Amino acid sequence: QVQLVESGGGLGQSGGSLRLSCAASGSVFSSYSMGWFRQAPGKQRELVATIHSSGAPTYRDSVKGRFIISRDNIKNTVYLHMNSLKPEDTGVYFCATGSSGRTWPNWPYWGQGTQVTVSS
Repeated sequence: QVQLVESGGGLGQSGGSLRLSCAASGSVFSSYSMGWFRQAPGKQRELVATIHSSGAPTYRDSVKGRFIISRDNIKNTVYLHMNSLKPEDTGVYFCATGSSGRTWPNWPYWGQGTQVTVSS
């Protein structure tokens, strides 16, 4: 069983930075893709960034050039460095992991989420 625990959320200012961390338990971490997703009030959950087991990242267009996803396979941790924050980045951020052969909505392991609020 894999458990994911997010941390690092909170209140950020427009133009500021926050770093999210997601610590994973279990032995599958290094062989699975990892990702960060967010859900704003009244909206569907959306992909923010993913990182393949090879280290290759992908980003949604609205965060390209501002957010960086990285992973540490020794610490079983994935990070999301969020820079140049905007109010529209506000939401609950979830980390998740699963086989790269599955699309992310079907990934089996999800964290509980951490709130990020960006003030203007």
